[in-house]
This record gives sequence, C-alpha cells and structure tokens, in this order.
Amino acid sequence: MSEHMKVSHPPAGQPQRRSKSGWPAIAGLLLLSALPVFGGALRLTEVSTNPEGAGLLPSAVVLVAHIVAMTVYCVLGAFQFSPALRIRHRWHRAAGRVLIPAAFIAALSAIWLAVFFGGHLDELALAMVRLVFATAMTVFLVRAVIAITRRDFAAHGAWMTRAYAIAVSGGTQALVFALWTIPLGEVDAFGEAWLVATAFVVNSIVAELLIRRRTGRRVRRVSDRGALVS
Repeated sequence: MSEHMKVSHPPAGQPQRRSKSGWPAIAGLLLLSALPVFGGALRLTEVSTNPEGAGLLPSAVVLVAHIVAMTVYCVLGAFQFSPALRIRHRWHRAAGRVLIPAAFIAALSAIWLAVFFGGHLDELALAMVRLVFATAMTVFLVRAVIAITRRDFAAHGAWMTRAYAIAVSGGTQALVFALWTIPLGEVDAFGEAWLVATAFVVNSIVAELLIRRRTGRRVRRVSDRGALVS
C-alpha cells in the first residue's frame, strides 16, 4: 500500500469529517431569490392575461423564457452551494445539466430584452446596465463550460459562482433600493440605474470573496496532505 493510500483515511478512532450541509447558505439564497421569482410570476400572469400589453410577440416570448429560466436557475442553483450535495456526483451533474442551459437562456434572453429595448428613453440607462451584466454572465457561463470540459472543477465552480451572483441580484436590488429610498426618498430613472448597478457590483464582490475563501481552503488541504506524506 502506498503512502498516499495510508493517509487517505483518518487514523483509528478519529471520526471522519462530514461535509457541511450548507443549509443556511441555501436558505439565504432562496430568500434572496424569492422577491424576483415572485415578481416574475406576477409578470407571467400579466403576459398571459394581456399578451398585447406585453409588447411585440417575440419580446413577450423572450420575456417568458427569461422569467422561467431565471427562476429555475436561481432556485435550483441555490442547492449547488451545499457541500454535502456537491460531493454527490450524480446530483451535481444532473442538476448541472438543467442549470447550465437554464442559465444560458436567462442570460441571452436578458441581452435580447436590453438590446431590443422598447421603453421610455429615460429608462435606457437601466437597460444598458442590465445589458452589461447579462453579457458578463454569458461570458462567465462560457468560461464555466470550457473549464468543465477540461475537468478543471475549481475554475468551473468559480465561474458558475460569478454567473449565479449576477442572476440572484434581483433580491439584492430590492435591499439596495430599500436602504436608499427609505431614508433619502425616491430616485429618478438615472438613479435607479445606479442602484441596480450597485446591487450587481455588491453581489459580484461577495462572489469573489467566496471564491477566494474556497481557494484558501483548497490550498490549506493540499498543504496539510503534503505535510502528512512528507
């Protein structure tokens, strides 16, 4: 038996380390997703009852695709942050086969809705903010797919985390709006664009901190294994 195999199991009498369930993180992400998911459901109801009021038919179809795909991605994606579920390869792969297509549909439909913007001119800034971050989300998803084809699981997880952070920013936007408007009052369309951009940036910063934390843990585990076999 090689030395690597000797250190792959804990010493006798030492309990094996169990993977954390991650339920607090899952609950937090589901709560963060609740408001945009609820808003999307209301929008779907509006489109179904008054399709003419939703705009041109292609845009209405894209809007429905965006809401459904984003809902699936935000809700199901929250469970991918559970270490206990991630180590179950069947679950992680099966969920990934749903999540990645849903994420691409959500991001690309957001780009469509921003490019073929049909609202008032003063809302153009908000559409451009959404276009920038939807494009970034698409790039992150492409990098995640490339990483997984190369079996670079760490990079895949990092890029998917960045994409997910953008997807769930709807809940953060509500928090940012509340923190701004309650003490300072309502904002105009340009101010709304800035607040939405702030929420995207906040989520992106949190994602980077989480990625750094994971990387630090991974480096420490490698160092510990190296110390054991030396």
